[in-house]
Amino acid sequence: MNKLIALPLLLSLIACGEEPAPAPQPAPTATVASPTANLPPPALEVFSEVYAEACPDAPPVNVAVCRRAGLGSPEVVCEYGLGEDEYLRNRATLVAADGAWTLSNPAEVCAAS
Repeated sequence: MNKLIALPLLLSLIACGEEPAPAPQPAPTATVASPTANLPPPALEVFSEVYAEACPDAPPVNVAVCRRAGLGSPEVVCEYGLGEDEYLRNRATLVAADGAWTLSNPAEVCAAS
């Protein structure tokens, strides 16, 4: 009796055949971080040099703190003090160009000093 039940089930499985294979999914592409994202925020020495090159007539940078404008942002915002000022009264935005930091708006930053 078991053979009588198994035979129709077997025949129904054979009749169904194989289902078509699912369409291949496109391979995920890896995103490569831009070289500016790997460039660390500048330290006081680096910011001082960048500022001195852009604003040669301004007093030297005494203190500076730089951090990314946002998570993964290519821009860095630096707050700094000039001359003998130990407070972070000024602000400048840096962008990476050719693997080095530069002021994004040097005319405005130099005019404010």
